[in-house]
Amino acid sequence: MFVVQSLPVAIVFCVVTMLGWGSWANTQKLAGKERWPFELFYWDYAIGVFLFSLVFAHTFGSFGDAGMSARANMHSIDLGFAIPALISGAIFNLSNILLVVGIDAAGMSVAFPVGVGLALVIGTVESYIGAPKGDPKLLFGGVALIVLAMIFSAVAHSRLPHGGAKNPRRGLIYSVLAGCIMGFFYPLLMRSISPNFNSTEILPGMLTPYVALVFFGAGVLVSNVLWNSIFMRAGGQTYSGYFKGSARLHCIGILGGCIWMIALSFNVLASSVAGPAISYALGQGATLVAALWGLLIWHEFRSARPGTGKFIALMLAGYAGGLVLIGAASG
Repeated sequence: MFVVQSLPVAIVFCVVTMLGWGSWANTQKLAGKERWPFELFYWDYAIGVFLFSLVFAHTFGSFGDAGMSARANMHSIDLGFAIPALISGAIFNLSNILLVVGIDAAGMSVAFPVGVGLALVIGTVESYIGAPKGDPKLLFGGVALIVLAMIFSAVAHSRLPHGGAKNPRRGLIYSVLAGCIMGFFYPLLMRSISPNFNSTEILPGMLTPYVALVFFGAGVLVSNVLWNSIFMRAGGQTYSGYFKGSARLHCIGILGGCIWMIALSFNVLASSVAGPAISYALGQGATLVAALWGLLIWHEFRSARPGTGKFIALMLAGYAGGLVLIGAASG
């Protein structure tokens, strides 16, 4: 299987994660412009997540001499280690649906900084406790700057008129809930993965990243039957409505899932060198990417009161400074 063996490559992989996690929501925005409900979009998104996990396992996870191939690992796993990856997928799925509701109601430049920012703080702390790798002062200094950036984001959001988003208060509430739940999926996923997965002799019963990601993707798709059905019922959507969508709309949703899963896959591979806490924290720099999408492409603060620009600038500076410190923590 393919493995990451140097820190510069690991950092590049984390940057790819940041770009992917910060950009996939554009597919939801595109689908929403065509009046495609987020509940129906999300079925294709979950399918895309699972499909990419299978493709990744049968390509990068099966070729090369390093580590154990995905197929060999699948025959040696202990279900006790696979279950955390499944549960991780279910937890992430619930949090991400809540985040999509937040994006739909309040916009990317609000929902992402609040929801994913909270997830970054919780996930980084949990990951560092599980595998304390990197300079803690720089790491948590960077996290503190990102918390400040979240505060400035909330202040900028408060200066939007009521017409600036569909339902900004609802979006903010859902984003906070999403962030509180999302922070726990990554540490749980890492518990399934053998810490020495770069070696051909991984710990008995534990998973390589590629197999863990397949179980994670399965957890996302299977849990969608429960989580998304609840939201479909609340939103008055039906399964027959899903099948009435155009091929283009379905492809947009699947693309969104694939983009997000590419990002997670690269992040998990980078964690063997950078450490889970730093890898996850750098990847969650997606908040900065998403905020830039919302500001520059979707113009979500166009109607804000004069003087809002300084809070937006402070928000962006906080995110950028936090990411620099987190990157420096890798040593």
